[in-house]
Amino acid sequence: MTTLDHKIDFAVVLSVTKANPNGDPLNGNRPRQNYDGYGEISDVALKRKIRNRLQDMGQSIFVQSNDRKSDSYNSLRERADANAELENILKSKTGSSDDFARIACKEWLDVRSFGQVFAFKADKGAGVSVGVRGPVSIHTATSVSPIDITSMQITKSVNSEPGKDRGSDTMGMKHRVDFGVYVFYGSINTQLAGKTGFTYEDAEKIREALVTLFENDTSSARPDGSMEVNKVYWWEHKSGLGQYSSAKVHRSLRIHLNEGVAQPKSFENDYTCTLQPLDGLEVREYGGL
Repeated sequence: MTTLDHKIDFAVVLSVTKANPNGDPLNGNRPRQNYDGYGEISDVALKRKIRNRLQDMGQSIFVQSNDRKSDSYNSLRERADANAELENILKSKTGSSDDFARIACKEWLDVRSFGQVFAFKADKGAGVSVGVRGPVSIHTATSVSPIDITSMQITKSVNSEPGKDRGSDTMGMKHRVDFGVYVFYGSINTQLAGKTGFTYEDAEKIREALVTLFENDTSSARPDGSMEVNKVYWWEHKSGLGQYSSAKVHRSLRIHLNEGVAQPKSFENDYTCTLQPLDGLEVREYGGL
């Protein structure tokens, strides 16, 4: 496998129907929304979903969710210690940070893709503090149009603990986006790919994860079918630096609400995606799964 030597840009268009794509814990878990009324999904949430999909594809992932672990380790430190070479560096007072980063990148796809900060105390020694910069960058997803958030009151009609004097009904709130189309952008940098050993095959795995982003992502906030990838656009440049800046490539995709549509209800009927041609740069278009 050869290291990626040509720049890649990508864009993902997705739709949300009666779901909470990314709740804000500082705002009662309401769907994230900026001051202009547009919905948002954080880059951290998107990377979590990409990691989950890569894990489903059988890839070795370092930052695993506790409820989706494919091993028996309960912390990142334990997962790092399970690698004999990394364990030796952690226990050594003279271990090389470069060697630590090289081994970690070789072992875990998400480390050589997104990077990772390793900050562990050694049992005996100075410990390790290693930062890896990954070549894959992801933007925050933003809705194409302002979103409407619906809130409903819910009840829990059972006591969690015995001996409670109060009634069994407990009130709560649940929030959702009735419908919204979001878009996020990303890039893969060849300079950083060379440092982490990120390959063309790794890029193809990232692309596959984007196309199937919401598979096995079911929850009460996001029921099956409520989150859908509509389009994935994939630009492969002919050089490491790229023929155009990422900003210009991303701007070449335009998504707009069709004329006369006051209340959008579907991506297919109410939105149009257009691509401004960029001379010498081809784009591959994929539909969602």
